Amino acid sequence: MIQGILGKKLGMTQVFVADGRRVPVTVVEAGPCTVVQKKTESTDGYSALQLGFLAKKTHRVSKPMMGHFKKADQGAFACLRELAADNVDDYQVGDQITCDVVFKPGDIIDVTGTGKGKGFQGVIKRWGFSGGRASHGSKFHRGPGAIGMSAWPARVHKGKKMPGQMGNVQVTQQNLEVVEVRPEQNLILIKGAIPGPNNGLVLLRKGVKAK
Repeated sequence: MIQGILGKKLGMTQVFVADGRRVPVTVVEAGPCTVVQKKTESTDGYSALQLGFLAKKTHRVSKPMMGHFKKADQGAFACLRELAADNVDDYQVGDQITCDVVFKPGDIIDVTGTGKGKGFQGVIKRWGFSGGRASHGSKFHRGPGAIGMSAWPARVHKGKKMPGQMGNVQVTQQNLEVVEVRPEQNLILIKGAIPGPNNGLVLLRKGVKAK
């Protein structure tokens, strides 16, 4: 069985579970994904399935990529990702993989997405520094403070927490619970928040730390 599926984050809402509790959930449109290529030990040195997700207009795809997509005969795709599978021989190029085949309610999963970009930020927002006093005459409010050394080694050590680009990096949130699976709508409801903005691409995989 394949170990995950591609999806698109739609947003957050809340649902009521069987015992009457109200649970915050993130709604993800997961699949259907198309098997575009099979990677095998004999030809590639490893076993995996290349999945295509989100339809793309064919005139916006290069001729080499369109030739690659034609093998699956399902049109063109905006996203391609490789995922491990227990037995790739169980799948054929062009097969459709739906969310209910991969996950069921109660599963523990890991979700990978690109976090929201925050732009260039200072040390207080980026790293949680406390900063200086806000009182009049302080002259030290939101700065990082002293960063250098004395006569030796007379430089700033690498890796120091400094102002800079914040966000817009790949983030994986682990040990999230699948609350509900709705195969007729290709939806998975995941407890809590997941990385990325609405309509952002996410990768759902079986939890590596799940018991």
